[in-house]
Amino acid sequence: MIRTHLPPLVSGTLFGAGLALGGMTDPARIRGFLDIFGAWDPTLAFVMGGAVLVMAIAWRFVPRMAHPLFAPKFSLPDRTDLTPQLVGGATLFGVGWGLAGLCPGPGFAVLAIAPLEALVFCASLLAGMLMHRVFFDQKAKAPAHASQ
Repeated sequence: MIRTHLPPLVSGTLFGAGLALGGMTDPARIRGFLDIFGAWDPTLAFVMGGAVLVMAIAWRFVPRMAHPLFAPKFSLPDRTDLTPQLVGGATLFGVGWGLAGLCPGPGFAVLAIAPLEALVFCASLLAGMLMHRVFFDQKAKAPAHASQ
C-alpha cells in the first residue's frame, strides 16, 4: 500500500509546492502573463522555461530505462496526429486558463492554500470532466450504425 501510494503522494506534493513557489497558483499573475498586449508580466516564462529544461534532461534518460522507478511501464502517448478534438480541447483549455487564471494542477494546489477560492474552480473542472466522460463514453459505446 505504501509502496503504491507514497511515490505519487510525494511527486504530487513536490509538483504542487513547485507550482506555488513559481507563482502558478496566483490567478492575477497568470492573467498578467497572458496579457501580452497590456501590462505583460513575463516572469512566468522563467518558470515554464525551467520546466522545459528539466523535462529535456529527463527525456534523455527515458530511452535508457526499462521502466520508471515506481511503475511497471511508462505511460507515454502513442498518437502524434492532430485531431479537431485535440485542437478544440486545447483551445478550450487556453480560454479557460485565461479566464480563470488557473489550470488543473495549480487549481488543485490552491485547494491547500485558499480552499474556498479554489473550490468553485475544482468543482467546475470535475463537472466538465464528468460531462466529457459521459458524452464521449456514450459516443464510443454506440454501435457504428447508430452514428450514421
